[in-house]
Amino acid sequence: MARPYQPLLDQVLETLGSHVLSPAYVPEGEPVTVGEPVVHDPADHIEPGSGRVLLALGSATPGLVRQAALEGYGALVVKDRGGDLVPLVAAAKEAEIALLIAPERLPWRQLDALLTAAISGPGAAGTTYSSVGMGDLFALANVIAATIGGATCIEDPQGNVLSYSNLPGQEIDEIRKLGILGRRTPTRPTNRTEYGRVFNADGPVRFDSLFPGHTPRLATAVRAGAQLLGFIWVLDGVPRVAPDAMRLLEDATPIAALHLLRARTPADPRRWHRAETLRALLEGYASETAAAARLGLPAGTPVAVVVFAPVAPAAEPGAQMESVLELVSLACEAQHPESACTAGGGRIHALLPVAPGTTGGQLAKTVAEVTSTVRRSARVGLHAGVGPVVPGLGRARASARLAERVVQVLAETGGPHPAVATDEQVRSRIALLDLVERGGAEHDRLLEPVRRMLEHDALHSTTHAASLLAYLDAFGEAAKAAAELSVHENTLRYRVRRLQELFDLDLADPTDRLVAWLQLRLLRVAGLL
Repeated sequence: MARPYQPLLDQVLETLGSHVLSPAYVPEGEPVTVGEPVVHDPADHIEPGSGRVLLALGSATPGLVRQAALEGYGALVVKDRGGDLVPLVAAAKEAEIALLIAPERLPWRQLDALLTAAISGPGAAGTTYSSVGMGDLFALANVIAATIGGATCIEDPQGNVLSYSNLPGQEIDEIRKLGILGRRTPTRPTNRTEYGRVFNADGPVRFDSLFPGHTPRLATAVRAGAQLLGFIWVLDGVPRVAPDAMRLLEDATPIAALHLLRARTPADPRRWHRAETLRALLEGYASETAAAARLGLPAGTPVAVVVFAPVAPAAEPGAQMESVLELVSLACEAQHPESACTAGGGRIHALLPVAPGTTGGQLAKTVAEVTSTVRRSARVGLHAGVGPVVPGLGRARASARLAERVVQVLAETGGPHPAVATDEQVRSRIALLDLVERGGAEHDRLLEPVRRMLEHDALHSTTHAASLLAYLDAFGEAAKAAAELSVHENTLRYRVRRLQELFDLDLADPTDRLVAWLQLRLLRVAGLL
């Protein structure tokens, strides 16, 4: 009897990506091969493994790890529930069995399906999907179209068309034509409702024809755990789809997930896995212990998060961020080989391990060298916010939040020139941003004189509020404030006397003066003045 196909574990991990599965320990030496997954209930006896992957439901123990190795399993999968993984890793090293981590939010049923699809290879029961090269989304769309019987389109989570089928004899409607030409689903009033229905459904959804020329279609969301990877849309036109099309589309979903995950993986898998681990850590999807295992850092390693943002928007921001991410990653790795970088939302987040005794100023100097490298190589200016050094990966999110605040301050105050700052250097402005977020600039919280002043300025196109803010910013030095406003100092003095009379504001009272200044500053920070 021929031995079942067992691919290399490295290939399976690369195909799935760290949002599905990541290694906590892999034995060194001979490459590890793995077979199909086996779901293990804690109450059941472990059956012989023969190189297969054991999915450990419930709480895994070092004893279970050692027993799985004795039964011949090639790998053991545990969920990332935030517990201490050190004993399990130690047991895996002792027993020489691979220990893998799955996100807590990824259902075991879906993990089983994804692993089965990733491990099935040449010789797996006659499926046409086996002929599709991993990550070849156009070939995948053709296979889905041939299997189900309708023209197929694969989209990313934003509705951008990633691929579409082109089999002869399958008709498409005008909406599909526009989507293919524009590489994006056309904007229609029903888009939000339709995508929301697909997103919230547990499986495929059918849409009947909404108007003449609109072909009925089937759709399903493609996920890897909590992460939405994209959508599959299949037209039910001419010819009609297969009678069991909904089941066939559901069967295609885990296979599509593998291809979408693979299509996202760049040429450097190690860097990509580290980037995805950092993203999961900052978004709260990975625990400190799991992230430490994935990144190869002790959980208590002091780290700081740095946020980089382009000073000026680019015509093609996606391409710009891709090139900047590559440069930032290289520069950070030159400073520390175990650093990790990830991009998203027009920002780049970098996790930097920090040597004991390193000051914020020294860290800022290092970051300035990174921004200088990017400016010379890509001609892109970057603001960089340096978060505080925190004692371990579990506090990385707090460092990232403050680094984001610093970048926000630099964008508002730095003008067109790149700048680097630590949270300590701009802590007062960060405090103002926090007050704005807590509603400090809301209209109903303003002093009555300040509120009347703003209403008067809006109605009569006067500048009392801006004049008063400049005057208070200058500690009452009329000449300095007047120069800031480009008016004569006597003009400014008259305005200040006049606004006190108009709005019953007593600037001789230190409390009124302080609160009026603070509220005007918050309005300026919020962009309302």
